[in-house]
Amino acid sequence: MPVPILLVTGFLGAGKTTVVNHLLAHAEGRRIAAVVNDFGAINIDAELIAGASDGVVSLANGCICCSLEGDLLRTLSTLLRRDPKPDHIVIETSGVADPADIVRNLMDPVILREAPLETVLCVMDATAPPAALDDALQRSQLRVADIVALSKLDLADEGAGVRMRAAIRALRVPAVVVDAQHGEIPAALLFPADVDRAPAPREVGPRRPAEERFETLSWTSDKPVSLPRLQQAINSLAPKLARAKGLFESIERPGRMIVFQFAAGRATLAPGDTPAPGVARTRIVFIAELGLLSKAELDGIMEACVAAE
Repeated sequence: MPVPILLVTGFLGAGKTTVVNHLLAHAEGRRIAAVVNDFGAINIDAELIAGASDGVVSLANGCICCSLEGDLLRTLSTLLRRDPKPDHIVIETSGVADPADIVRNLMDPVILREAPLETVLCVMDATAPPAALDDALQRSQLRVADIVALSKLDLADEGAGVRMRAAIRALRVPAVVVDAQHGEIPAALLFPADVDRAPAPREVGPRRPAEERFETLSWTSDKPVSLPRLQQAINSLAPKLARAKGLFESIERPGRMIVFQFAAGRATLAPGDTPAPGVARTRIVFIAELGLLSKAELDGIMEACVAAE
């Protein structure tokens, strides 16, 4: 029996992981295999974890979560050999990936027969201005979508959803547009009722030359940071950042790690675990457009977060 694939795409910080989290937490008896780029952002309650091995986290509800490392087709082949096989496979793409390239790979005849691409879901940040759709990558993410989910409506003003829907319609995107409060999307839209029905191959258009658009910079420190100074640093860096995330220990709350996320101009903090021995107290990854932020500038701004001894 074929295992249908749900491909989740969307720009950096749009809310893709929130959607995947919701699917895993509300599987309703489905064995879902989620293929993700980063385990750290997947919110798996400790009581749901049944075991972890070979880069796969098994959940007590029958779902699994595996890291996308290396070749996607090889990862899918490994999942399809599991016993029992998953009922559905959810692939969360990188926020800087053109999903047309991934769709093209999934049109491989062997994969199409065993794990057909059923649905492409594009998650759009409703708080973003409609002008964000002028971005070529976001347009590509929209064009391959069957469903567009508007996220972060609880953070947007009353007319944001209406404006974003109008901007999407203006692009003549044929996708169904739905609201996704807290990552919730009706399962009937995402998973087929008849898994024996294989969807037709997709037309994804000509391959475009690959273009490196974003770069990843990291900053680590063995010392805790000052929360007020970190806030100043992020405010300074924000105009140049597409995304940032990491862990740090603060001077104000020693002995506890804090989870840091920055997306769409907003920073959030959440409590983390106790610091692991032998690991840097602060580990933050920053994503910016090529040439916009130098390592020297980043280090200079972030070093000011560490209190002088």
